[in-house]
Amino acid sequence: MAEDLLSDDKARSVLKRILAMYPDAKGELQWDNTFHLLCAVMMSAQTTDKMVNRVMPDFIKKFPTPEILANVPIEEIENTIKTIGLYRSKAKHLKATAQILVEKYNSEIPEDKKILMTLPGVGEKTANVVLAEGYGVPAIAVDTHVSRISKVFHIVDQKATPHEVEQRLESILPKNEWIKTHHAMILFGRYTMPARAKGDPYSYLN
Repeated sequence: MAEDLLSDDKARSVLKRILAMYPDAKGELQWDNTFHLLCAVMMSAQTTDKMVNRVMPDFIKKFPTPEILANVPIEEIENTIKTIGLYRSKAKHLKATAQILVEKYNSEIPEDKKILMTLPGVGEKTANVVLAEGYGVPAIAVDTHVSRISKVFHIVDQKATPHEVEQRLESILPKNEWIKTHHAMILFGRYTMPARAKGDPYSYLN
């Protein structure tokens, strides 16, 4: 039997209530320019923003530009980020991405989702975060919190892929609310209704 999903209006109402709880929501990763934003988001896969923020000051100081990151030995990158999960493969992706940025894009971060997604270690979520945070381009980056909350409130089907979650949220929200609603959903999922939360999800809404 097909799952009963919320109507657009009811889904919009849930999202509005989440946004009202976190009206000033923004990303919690530390970065100083779009290059370091891209690196921070790449590092944040399957680890917490808190862990990434611990290594970012040192990373920014050691690797201020794509040119420098592209040319350092891989071991130096590994040693700088070794406290975060999957650091070996992330170091490899960071170096390869920096090399491509230098060779193909004049060390600039492309303001284009399709191009960003061709970079090693950059998926749809990472590309959306870079566009939204770095360039103010409306986008909804679907992480574990956004996906889980969308499913718990039956905004999307339980089996929905991140891309399907993104499409559904973008279809029901006005474009100018995409970025702030995605941030509010992350904070709601992180602090108000974490994965271990029990009972009626509506009881967590103010």
